Amino acid sequence: MIATIIRTFIIYCCVGVCVRLMGKRQLGELQPGELVITILISEIAATPIADGKVPILNGILPLFLLASFEIISSMIARKSVKFRYLTDGKPVTVIKDGILQQKALKSLRFTIDDVLAALRQKDIFDIDDVEYAVAETNGTLSVLPKAPKRTLTPETAEGKEKNSGAPYTVIVDGVILENSVEESTVSLEEINRKIKSEKVDVKEILLMTVDKNKTYRVILKKEF
Repeated sequence: MIATIIRTFIIYCCVGVCVRLMGKRQLGELQPGELVITILISEIAATPIADGKVPILNGILPLFLLASFEIISSMIARKSVKFRYLTDGKPVTVIKDGILQQKALKSLRFTIDDVLAALRQKDIFDIDDVEYAVAETNGTLSVLPKAPKRTLTPETAEGKEKNSGAPYTVIVDGVILENSVEESTVSLEEINRKIKSEKVDVKEILLMTVDKNKTYRVILKKEF
């Protein structure tokens, strides 16, 4: 009995250390790779606890190996946009300018009921109230209501709010996202002109977004 308690406590501590090393996220925010690692860790940790004949090292070693794989993978993902999209996927716009993108729903294997249920969780019960909706890589749905349905602000109260829509992400980690550029209101040539006007190299840009009013937002990389 005492041996089982000690084994359980050791495994518990090791799992806590591994989770701490990998970072903190809520279950609903996990990326696909992170969810797989979480499931594997729970299964591996349970084996030496349930079966006293299994050497405790057989449970501890795989735990730290999986945690190492996750840390290495996240480090590579920070450096490579292509690797990040390969492992985590890309956000997909399912409602654009108030129009349901049925092709996108088909590629995601979403039903209209899935979309309506996700909207209701955002306190939106009429799909006509939505200007943009994006299916995130963690399975959640981000929603931008149409201007009249947004939270009241001094600008909306005075009718001064500009309907700029959801901004398009055109550069991430120094890489131009050509698919996003094609969907946006600007061309690749305009993006390049904007980069030149900022007097920076594209690789120095951490994030660039542009909305339908062609208003840019540029964040440069910083060295730490």
